[in-house]
Amino acid sequence: MEAVNVQQPEDWNSILRSLPEAHLLQTWQWSQVKAPLGWQPLPFVWRDHAGNIQAAALILQRRLALPGLGDRLNLMYIPRGPLLDWANDSLVRRVIDDLQAFAHQEKSIALKIDPDVAVGTGLSGNNDSPDSPGNKLVTALRSRGWLFSNDQVQFRNTVLIDLGDTEAAMLARMRQKTRYNIHLAQRKGVTIRKGELEDLPLLYKMYAETSVRDGFVIRDWPYYARVWQTFIQAEMAESLIAEVGSEPIAGLLVFRFGSKAWYLYGMSRNLHREAMPNYLLQWEAMRYCKSAGAKIYDLWGAPDEFTEEDPMWGVFKFKEGLGGYVLRTPGAWDYPARPGLYRLYTQTLPRLLAIMRWRGKAKTRRETRVI
Repeated sequence: MEAVNVQQPEDWNSILRSLPEAHLLQTWQWSQVKAPLGWQPLPFVWRDHAGNIQAAALILQRRLALPGLGDRLNLMYIPRGPLLDWANDSLVRRVIDDLQAFAHQEKSIALKIDPDVAVGTGLSGNNDSPDSPGNKLVTALRSRGWLFSNDQVQFRNTVLIDLGDTEAAMLARMRQKTRYNIHLAQRKGVTIRKGELEDLPLLYKMYAETSVRDGFVIRDWPYYARVWQTFIQAEMAESLIAEVGSEPIAGLLVFRFGSKAWYLYGMSRNLHREAMPNYLLQWEAMRYCKSAGAKIYDLWGAPDEFTEEDPMWGVFKFKEGLGGYVLRTPGAWDYPARPGLYRLYTQTLPRLLAIMRWRGKAKTRRETRVI
């Protein structure tokens, strides 16, 4: 496990591109997005005897100030990593062992990983092989005391679209209703243009409108401005905006790294929803990513349990209709380097905070009645 002195973002990113399944959330740009939130990037590689890099991990470390313990403790997270050939059992063992040792060395409460490695594909796990890389990893983690995390930062499952076929073949894989809605949007006058940096406030405004309509929570504008500008300026992201006439009605942002692209943010207004702009947006995003050299388009997110009761079911059916297939991964796993503090941090403190919030609300209600 060898620390890397990163002088330029491309120094680190070129290492990642040489490894299997290079992921956007392991890039230097992502570490710089998280740095203002208190996460320090710690890049490491593993080499073979010939000096060739076989694995890499961009560890994000966040110092904690707990009463009586100062700021000596920390949490560590490797988003969508580490990166390596998960079929290489000896390499997997070496990387996991080294990461555990590093967590102890750094006095970490816990280390979290959520690598993008396949447990299986499709909705059901009935036919999954115990020898799939993801299932073998789960077995290895459990045997070393790792725990399935209560804090699943990223989606465990997702929908992938193969961009290696012709456009005609990609359209043929879609559901008939999806193809119909793409053509319907075109007939109703929906056009797609690439966005500019000055369009980002508009995209955020539409994103806020989407969050209110669909009932999900978003961060404030400075966070998205930092994410979107960082990757667009690095030529690793593009925004697409759907318009009727000259009026923006929907948008999305796609990110690219290595041979893969990701759809991370989508937004729409309540205007002209009958024109189905999101279908045409996704088709143009697929065409753009394919022309830029991406082989896989990750639609970023699918239900944990594939039932109609899952809140993501409607979004999932939309993604599946685009011709995608489901990839299931092991999800996030925690190594509790300090088990007692890990239990305190993940179980006791959240319960105490919940009680304090409840008491605060009760006090506010009493004071309101008195006033």
